[in-house]
Amino acid sequence: MGDGFNFLGFHIRWKRKRGTNKWHLYTFIADRPLRSVKAKIRALTNRKSQQHPGAVLVRINQILRGWTNYFRYAACKRTLSRLFHYLWWRVIRWFRALHRWRWKDVRRRFTTPDGRWKPIEADGITLFNPASVPVTRYRYRGTTIPNPWTVATTA
Repeated sequence: MGDGFNFLGFHIRWKRKRGTNKWHLYTFIADRPLRSVKAKIRALTNRKSQQHPGAVLVRINQILRGWTNYFRYAACKRTLSRLFHYLWWRVIRWFRALHRWRWKDVRRRFTTPDGRWKPIEADGITLFNPASVPVTRYRYRGTTIPNPWTVATTA
């Protein structure tokens, strides 16, 4: 269990909790599903692609919402933040190639007057941030799990 194993896209591993000497079983996102979702994003935001930006953002949002809802039970907050960073840069580079923008044009379009970055959007469709999904791990159900041996039989 020290090296862990992959199961249904999760990497399950026995690991020491940071700051303590206690060992716990952690579930992370495996490498293969992460590479898979990045390949899908890469295919949609090909620099030579002339697709409509609104349609591309809708499709990216659909892929990311489903993917993050499946993996939200893993210890994945940092992975989702890195995925959003990759996604943001990929879409910005695609917009730059599509519209022939320089970096100055990107800053003008996606920053507020006080210099803060606005979310990426096209035709009213905002790019989904996978790091905004709440990560809920290890839900303890205890005695609420149905058990056929404790159910009273009526005869």
